[in-house]
Amino acid sequence: MPLGSEAILASLLLGGGAPVTLVIIATTGNVLGSVVSYAMGYWANQGWLKRQKPGLMISAERRFRRYGRWSLLLSWVPIIGDPLTLIAGILRVNLLWFLALVTVGKALRYIVLSMLIL
Repeated sequence: MPLGSEAILASLLLGGGAPVTLVIIATTGNVLGSVVSYAMGYWANQGWLKRQKPGLMISAERRFRRYGRWSLLLSWVPIIGDPLTLIAGILRVNLLWFLALVTVGKALRYIVLSMLIL
């Protein structure tokens, strides 16, 4: 559900929760969800996947290759974030780079949100 974690974080912050702890927990949970998407792409049956939506896959791969792994900084964006992490798995992006970029992107989102609320 888009904005679900943001709404929960906001309510916990407004209720007096510790901002640093809440940001770490929200980021960790969100990154773990992205790791699941990455793993699904990594272990997907490539032939089956490409037959399902060939145009969509070609377009997604082309865009990802154009912007590179740095596009993973946008993995927090609703609608495009999950496909980005799935494509990263399909294209076998280095897991350490994946974790670093996804964590930075998602953490920054929660940090900015916390700063706006408090």
